[in-house]
Amino acid sequence: MERVAPHGAFVRPMRAEDVLAVVSIESEAFSTPWQAETFTGLLGRDGIELLVLEDPAEGVVGYAVLWCVLDQGELANIAVTPALRGRGLGARLLEAVLDAARGRGVRSLYLEVRESNVAARALYASSGFSEMGRRRRYYRRPVEDALVLRLVLPAP
Repeated sequence: MERVAPHGAFVRPMRAEDVLAVVSIESEAFSTPWQAETFTGLLGRDGIELLVLEDPAEGVVGYAVLWCVLDQGELANIAVTPALRGRGLGARLLEAVLDAARGRGVRSLYLEVRESNVAARALYASSGFSEMGRRRRYYRRPVEDALVLRLVLPAP
């Protein structure tokens, strides 16, 4: 399941040897980052897609975590290393997540995003996600509301 992204980067399943790079990106992207043990514990679990975006020159530069239960999915985490943002890599990674969700029969895909994260909200809107709710004071450091977004995927 290798998909080529802009600039020669490609999306593939996460492996154990990717976890340290993923944790580094996670720590740069989120104020309450997941730990290595979390990612390691998710490897190989049913209903979970762990994807990385790998650049031939840079190594792992992004990742995504997708939970799938029956016909519903949640994009739990997605991030690209800050130095490479704004180059279409996040969009390619999100496209791979959507492909994986469709492949698992997901019909409704959900996610939470910080209200202030304008770039992420624009990316999700460009992929067809729409706001369906709000979780008050969901995020810490700083405290902020999360917008709940949903994308309805067509039946296969």
